[in-house]
Amino acid sequence: MSLENLNTRMLPAIEKELKRIVGRLDEPNTRHFHEMLVYHMGWSGEGSGSEATGKRIRPLLVLLTFAASSSMSGKAETDARGWETALPAATCIELIHNFSLVHDDIQDNSELRRGRPTVWKKWGMPQAVNVGDALFILAHIALLEIQNAFPLEKAQKAGAIINEACLGLSCGQFMDISYEKLNDLAVEDYWPMISGKTAALLSACTQVGATLGGADESTRESYRNFGHYLGLSFQVHDDYLGIWGDSALTGKSTESDLVAGKKTLPTLYGLAKKGVFAKRWAEGPIQSDEVGDLSDQLVMEGVKLFTQEATDQMTDLAIQSLRAAEPQGEAGEALFELVKLLLSRKA
Repeated sequence: MSLENLNTRMLPAIEKELKRIVGRLDEPNTRHFHEMLVYHMGWSGEGSGSEATGKRIRPLLVLLTFAASSSMSGKAETDARGWETALPAATCIELIHNFSLVHDDIQDNSELRRGRPTVWKKWGMPQAVNVGDALFILAHIALLEIQNAFPLEKAQKAGAIINEACLGLSCGQFMDISYEKLNDLAVEDYWPMISGKTAALLSACTQVGATLGGADESTRESYRNFGHYLGLSFQVHDDYLGIWGDSALTGKSTESDLVAGKKTLPTLYGLAKKGVFAKRWAEGPIQSDEVGDLSDQLVMEGVKLFTQEATDQMTDLAIQSLRAAEPQGEAGEALFELVKLLLSRKA
């Protein structure tokens, strides 16, 4: 498999770069601070390892898109300007993603991340804010290194894409939090929220990879659309797992979205049905012992099927966009494999 072959080369390189950048804090006065970041990144503490680090999907997308678009001959991986030159951009985006996770955990009052206590739960909210801020700053330090491998104009364009994505990410999180207090939302309100919260950064991955890879404007737009729809599909599938997934696999309780009153696609569609679920929702906060029955009620009201169909629709749009980009070589094959892997995941 192309994805497996490239994973064995790309993932260790990504991890090495991440550790190098985070290692800037490994100094006498900030060693404990460094350990907090190392813990969050999944490299230390109980339960550390591949399950705690996550799949590193975003940096992989940057490198695969770069390799698939930087050589029409399909040999980008072995070219003198191979995928290693895009590592600073890949590292930057992964650190931004992790910054957002630390802050999300604080804002959502989440005690677990990938089955382990979150940073704020271990060290308190003030230090967790510092950890998130440090990850964001280190991301931009990594971003500056793009200038060492690419013409200034390309590096600046990549930086602009990433900063726009950061703004979109914050706007999406704003909507997600503010939606919790609104009672008149429709399914249509969901898509702008996840376009920022999830799709913005995934779209930046593919757009940056294509930009640094020298793709033309039309191809860059196809890659941008690919990342956007992949992000939408990824989030809808995540919402699905948040209610009907296996908590032992996801590392997240299937009670949390309903108990927290999160306006996910299933809950918004369930409210639109104006049935038993909507009536109970209107009565006040849902308790943990009600989640099982309400999850079953959502199935009976057609919400589970609707959510799966929405995932399939966004997946189809992502694949169509990727085909339009005409990704080349082994990296191109790997991108198609990655889509199938991400959207059939159980966690």
